[in-house]
Amino acid sequence: MRIWKPNVTVAAVIEREGRFLMVEEETPEGLRLNQPAGHLEHGETLFEAVRREVLEETAWHFEPEALVGIYLADKPGSDITYLRFTFCGKALEEEAGRRLDDGIVAACWLTAAEIRARTRQHRSPAVALSLDDWLTGQRLPLDVIRHLSGGNKP
Repeated sequence: MRIWKPNVTVAAVIEREGRFLMVEEETPEGLRLNQPAGHLEHGETLFEAVRREVLEETAWHFEPEALVGIYLADKPGSDITYLRFTFCGKALEEEAGRRLDDGIVAACWLTAAEIRARTRQHRSPAVALSLDDWLTGQRLPLDVIRHLSGGNKP
């Protein structure tokens, strides 16, 4: 008997001059739009995971500044559940020429209106919810997250 466990993921809402850093990625359902995001790996803190995922998917170094929200969602038609921690913060510098993760078609900067216009392409409902929560000013301090078996420093 398989024990059910949620898949822990991280994502980043990154705004710069009115545009948000997004990724276009190939999925089994076709081309999708998402915030830079991915799975927590064994031994990582949530902060390390979000820094790594942003770099791997966009070639930008990222520094988390706050937690925007925590989202729990079932994948339709499966027994898969995602527990997504969405952070916001700053894109520090881009590594020009860095190869992006497999499946990532492009990293792009889009306005909120452009992201909303592509709702049908969103990887999950958490894309729009994270953006809306960020736009309404929802921010939790990083110290609400306590890593008990690793570094707790953001």
